[in-house]
Amino acid sequence: MQIKRLVFGALASLLLAFAPLSVGAAGNTLDVVMKRGYVQCGVSQGLPGFSNPDDKGNWTGIDVDFCKAVAAAIFGDAAKVKFTPLSAKERFTAIQSGEVDIIARNTTWSMHRDTALGVDFRAVNYYDGQGFMVRADLGVTSSTELDGATLCTNQGTTTELNAADYFRANNMQYEIVAFEKADEAVAAYNSGRCDAYTTDHSALYAQRLKLTDPQAHIVLPEIISKEPLGPAVRQGDNVWGDIIAWVHYATVAAEELGVTSKNIGSMGNSTNPSIKRLLGKDGTFGANLGIPADWAFQAVKQVGNYGEIFERNVGINTPLGIKRGYNALWTDGGLQYAPPIR
Repeated sequence: MQIKRLVFGALASLLLAFAPLSVGAAGNTLDVVMKRGYVQCGVSQGLPGFSNPDDKGNWTGIDVDFCKAVAAAIFGDAAKVKFTPLSAKERFTAIQSGEVDIIARNTTWSMHRDTALGVDFRAVNYYDGQGFMVRADLGVTSSTELDGATLCTNQGTTTELNAADYFRANNMQYEIVAFEKADEAVAAYNSGRCDAYTTDHSALYAQRLKLTDPQAHIVLPEIISKEPLGPAVRQGDNVWGDIIAWVHYATVAAEELGVTSKNIGSMGNSTNPSIKRLLGKDGTFGANLGIPADWAFQAVKQVGNYGEIFERNVGINTPLGIKRGYNALWTDGGLQYAPPIR
């Protein structure tokens, strides 16, 4: 037994010695990012409004903008970020292994994921819920009418369990056809292989844009689950986790305070204590995070406050046309609420 312990100890030491720099001792992600010179962000393989590349490889979306805001806060340059497209199945392995520094990939914060997968969720940048999309000519107006339906969805997501719970609770039968990649699931639904496509409500609006005839499909009104979407980081690195959380909260606080990317320059003269702290004119909040004093100023100036980010990517004047709803500020009846910077 003693020999086994010695052998195991030697093997463990050897593995640690050759572990990648990015997944070394807890607490080193910021050091690795600074040394590398950019943030490595894990995003979806293409979800309009959240993380989607154009034909030149330029990424846009709410999750993309979040990663850009992190880069602006750390480096003073929102361009110092690179994007790694990940399937739902790959995303947690990518963050665990150190392939990426953040998952910003329309990912649901759940207890299992937060406690059993070696990742931490630190903020919610989009409050969502699962829904269903069907062809208008199917004649279905409610998800309670989907008894016996075939559902297309993604592997490695919360949607399969949510669908099972919903159909069981409503004494309905169904069949799941799951795909590793979202585009595969959408293509299968588009071809008529499934009666309905199920995923997060916001993603239904995004994926509908990819269908042959988007107007021939409707998103059913029911929301069957809570899907708080947000960035995730590796467990055991509180400093990095704090940076991720507070960059999001800074964009929300900026909207609360009326600070935008357009007026932030003039806001530097404000006598409002909350604005002064947000912009790095008072306090040591940047130093406490290990990043420059103007971290929030740079994030908002270069990327925008939360409202600007939302409206630019998924708001009512975009092809998705999504209302703020739960993602309105708390002062407007929504759930977006920033702890105070003080």
